[in-house]
Amino acid sequence: MIEEIGFLHRIEDLKIFSFTDEALSILKKAGFLLIIITNQSGIGRGFFSEAEMHQIHAQIQKELNNKIDAFYFCPHLPQENCNCRKPRTGMIEQAAADFNVNKAESWIVGDKQSDIELGFNAYTKTAMVLTGYGVFELPKLKRQPDLIGENLLEIARKITSVYQ
Repeated sequence: MIEEIGFLHRIEDLKIFSFTDEALSILKKAGFLLIIITNQSGIGRGFFSEAEMHQIHAQIQKELNNKIDAFYFCPHLPQENCNCRKPRTGMIEQAAADFNVNKAESWIVGDKQSDIELGFNAYTKTAMVLTGYGVFELPKLKRQPDLIGENLLEIARKITSVYQ
């Protein structure tokens, strides 16, 4: 969805990929909810505040015409061993309950090993994009995701072709 800069917390550093809006439109048209599940340990590390993170999310919504249905985030440090930090399933369980989502018919799309492992742990379908960290993270996977694509647009097209 966005260019990776590490600990994004300033609106002026937010760069949404040119294909993101089209990709999300394809998924929305196919009837998918679009829920962002994100680890934000920069909050726990004191690099930025929860309010700054919410400002970034609001800007994403603005630039993408409110296509995102919800944002769930984990502010904890990895060593805190919380249930919400990906690849643990706390955030996805909460989102599934809040939106009455059938996880077996859902997709986790991401660019990190923790994203794909989250999908495996939550029993969803999985897709890895090679943008962001994806090209570096793919070799680390113990299991292959259901789909691999160059970017979110390619993945959106692949996912929706399954349902046509």
